[in-house]
Amino acid sequence: MSVFLRKKALLAIGASAMALSACSMGGGGGSGLPPAPTIPVQQQASDEYIIGPLDQITIFVWRNPELGAKVQVRPDGRITTPLITDMPAAGKTATMLQQDLKLQLSQYINDPIVSVIVNEFAANNNQQIRIAGSGVEKPAAIPYRANMTLLDAITAVGGLSEYAAGNKARLQRVDRNTGQMQEYSLRIGDLIRRGETKANVLLQPGDVIIIPESMW
Repeated sequence: MSVFLRKKALLAIGASAMALSACSMGGGGGSGLPPAPTIPVQQQASDEYIIGPLDQITIFVWRNPELGAKVQVRPDGRITTPLITDMPAAGKTATMLQQDLKLQLSQYINDPIVSVIVNEFAANNNQQIRIAGSGVEKPAAIPYRANMTLLDAITAVGGLSEYAAGNKARLQRVDRNTGQMQEYSLRIGDLIRRGETKANVLLQPGDVIIIPESMW
């Protein structure tokens, strides 16, 4: 093979590698986060919310209303209901707590049907989305809700400031499996000012969004 052909082959291989690398970055403009789905939120369900201390919850037991209760999760993370004392509630989703209550009540009634509704939440840090930095109009911590997106969070704090460097924003997230902090790049400028929907990503409870200000 001639030198010219070898160089041409190497260039082709390099171009292919770059293309594959670009594809592996995924959605969200290469942030490593997939873009949020465009399906309306009301058509989606989420079990993300984790019950925390001081949350207000209602427990309903079908055909046995006397076994239900409206209670507040104690600071120690436990609840007490009729027939059940000191049941751990903090750290569980409503579905998980339903199953635990059903298991305990099965000792007293046959096949209980239990529902758990979180009426009010105390929004501890693990259930908040925090937006900070000089590039945001109103830095704040807002309660997480199911299917919350980056656009939802930025709208809730009044949008970007005039000199915000939205495309240099970062998202910090603790990996639930390893407990390690991970950081992702965001393109809030493209999302807000250009309507770039691929820059919109789903958020998770505990996410921290940092938006710097442009240096010029």
